[in-house]
Amino acid sequence: MKRTLKLSAIATLVAASAFAYAQTGGYTGPSAKPATATAPAGYTGPSNVQLMSAKELLDKGKDDQYVKLKGKLVSHKGGDEYEFADQSGKMTVEISAKLFPQGATVDHNTVVELVGEFDKETFGESTLDVDQLKVVAK
Repeated sequence: MKRTLKLSAIATLVAASAFAYAQTGGYTGPSAKPATATAPAGYTGPSNVQLMSAKELLDKGKDDQYVKLKGKLVSHKGGDEYEFADQSGKMTVEISAKLFPQGATVDHNTVVELVGEFDKETFGESTLDVDQLKVVAK
């Protein structure tokens, strides 16, 4: 089921790529291409989503758990995959280009807050599927 959802998401991203090239802003850190999409409007008030560290999430997180991480995107691994780092360690996060704020650049020195669903794998690498990206500080 998750693989079907991922394939559907990839097909949607490919179809939207022409639109994405016309936008500005996004991740500009190591190995990144210019980001290309607008950030959707949404709720910005208080949240009950738990703030965790990367290490804590990888060690104790549960599959499909909704969490918040605060740190930096230190490199672009390709496609929607980025390497996220905080004071505790590093992990892979998946971020759609449309989540990067329009007109703002995000590089390896930018502090961001990511909210999303943890995809815990028994075998292989666990990731965070990001639903919201917020720039906290440059």
